[in-house]
Amino acid sequence: MGTPGSIEVKHFKEVREEHNYTQAEFAALLGINNSTADIERGKTKLSGKVVAELLRQFGINPLWLFGDSGQKYLKISKGDVSPKVVTVDNSDNENIVLVNQKAAAGYPHNIGDVEWYHQLPAFDFPLPEFRNATYRGFQIEGDSMLPDYRPGEWVMAKAVASIDEATNNRVYVIVMYDSVLVKKLQKLPDPTKVLLISLNEEYLPLEISIGEIQEIWQVNSKLTFNLDNPSNSGLFQELQRSMNELKKELQSFKRA
Repeated sequence: MGTPGSIEVKHFKEVREEHNYTQAEFAALLGINNSTADIERGKTKLSGKVVAELLRQFGINPLWLFGDSGQKYLKISKGDVSPKVVTVDNSDNENIVLVNQKAAAGYPHNIGDVEWYHQLPAFDFPLPEFRNATYRGFQIEGDSMLPDYRPGEWVMAKAVASIDEATNNRVYVIVMYDSVLVKKLQKLPDPTKVLLISLNEEYLPLEISIGEIQEIWQVNSKLTFNLDNPSNSGLFQELQRSMNELKKELQSFKRA
């Protein structure tokens, strides 16, 4: 067991406070029952599982945790976020698997299950833009990416192998351990974290740990079914009004 003043207890508490978690919130995140109070009082020792979770979610170096290293973070930011399963057609060409809103709910939990992917529709796009890389289609849910991405639309996204390949201010499909999000990504000074930004300003940016990400897909195109309802119809009406006014002016000019 540690004591309240032992280095691992001090460091454990430092990580929690640095990320502004309560003892109960931090416990839930690390899979500890109730609260981290017993660990911080030195009553319960740090289990291997907790040490592993601190590494996975926050990049915390276990050697630093126990006072054997001055390097607090390990560079798990170079973590593997590439596709866990790729499907191919009869000619051994990679398919574009489509993940609809319903399937997205199960996607994070079945990410390595080959059988699960076979129940999803898949197709091949004979366009050069969809060659020489792995692509996947994801259906937009919710209004957090309005006006550019509407609920029910589909985004086509290219697999990203490492977080280092992700670019600031581009839109990505972020597959976490419990959800699939479509967001604009921004890297932060802390290499273990990224900021996920919604285009709809009603939603606040979300700061997450790299360790929470399973896969990243870079959005490069979308399928839309809203062509009858163009989002810039207001602008179109404004142009029509201007044209009508111009016609009237021309007519009155001719009469004069």
